[in-house]
Amino acid sequence: MTEASQEKPDAAEEDLRLIERVLGGDRQAFEALVRSHERRVFRVTLAVLGQVEDAEDAMQETFIKAYRHLKQFRRESRFTTWLTRIAVNEALQRRQSRKDYLPLDESSSAQQQKFPRRFEPWAADPENLYTKQELRELVEKAIRSLSGIYREALILCDVEGMSAKEAAEVLGVNVAALKSRLLRARLMMRDALSASLEQSRPLARRVVDTAAEVKNMMGMMVMRVARRQG
Repeated sequence: MTEASQEKPDAAEEDLRLIERVLGGDRQAFEALVRSHERRVFRVTLAVLGQVEDAEDAMQETFIKAYRHLKQFRRESRFTTWLTRIAVNEALQRRQSRKDYLPLDESSSAQQQKFPRRFEPWAADPENLYTKQELRELVEKAIRSLSGIYREALILCDVEGMSAKEAAEVLGVNVAALKSRLLRARLMMRDALSASLEQSRPLARRVVDTAAEVKNMMGMMVMRVARRQG
């Protein structure tokens, strides 16, 4: 379950109440908005930029712009959607200004390079092979390996819980394009995670076999001691 789907039913209403207080001159109300949304905004800017320091700068600028333009929020969409759109635009501008930035054209060879190479099933019971922290690191690594346009779609829809329509609006693309990116992102995630889990199988098998051997050796030692005492 995503964070967005876990939000309280009146979360949007609370945002509106805080906005009214901010517009009335209550700066502490804006601090409450920041605390409520900063983690989400950071994940979005990190998804676009891929670097923590740049993502933090983009997050700060996002809230500065949101504060300055809060009167322009028309309530036609959720505040979360409006804020996320600002965050994505800020992060995209920063990414495009990088000297090493190369735009990714979905219609070019990027499709061939980035489409999953295989469709093999996931490794069974990954929880038995990894701790929760290790699984989390695998997932984060797989997400970082995605190209920007796919990572953005995945974060907005599968992490932030936005609908395809909301995510498309934030990214400035049509719903069909968003769904195409999301499908590719999910398939590439499946490919990357399957590879990681499969690579760990031999090691896990060796660990189990070694444990069994140790157990058998301990059993034999206990039996020998018992015989001597008898």
